[in-house]
Amino acid sequence: MHILRLCCIAVITAICALILKNHKSELVPLCITAGGILMFLYAFDYISESVEFIKNFTQTSGIDNEIIRIVFKIIGIGFLVELTAGSVKDLGFESLSDKLVLCGKIIIFVVAIPILNSTYKIIVSLIELV
Repeated sequence: MHILRLCCIAVITAICALILKNHKSELVPLCITAGGILMFLYAFDYISESVEFIKNFTQTSGIDNEIIRIVFKIIGIGFLVELTAGSVKDLGFESLSDKLVLCGKIIIFVVAIPILNSTYKIIVSLIELV
C-alpha cells in the first residue's frame, strides 16, 4: 500500500507538470523538484525501521560498525548522485549528468577501499588456516 501512495505522488506531480507545461513552462522544473522532494520525504519515513533492524543485526552478528557505516555511505552517495544526475539530465544537460555519474562511481570505489582491505584480510586468514 505504501508504494501505491508513492506512485500517486509521482503521477500527480507528472500531471501538474503537464498542465504547467502548457501555461507556465518555467515552473515545470520547480513542480518536478517539489514532487521529488515529497516522494523522498515520504520514503525517508521507512528508513528508520530499516536502520533499527540493521543495528540489531550488526550487534548480534558481530560485524564491525565501521563496515556498516561505509556501506551506508556508499548507498547514500549512490542515491544522491543518481538523484542529482537525473535532475541535471531532466534540465537538458546529459553530458554533465554522465560526468557526475562517473565521478560518483570513482568516489564510491575510493570509499569502498576499507571494505576491500578487510575482505582481503579475511581471505588471507582463511588461507592460513588451510
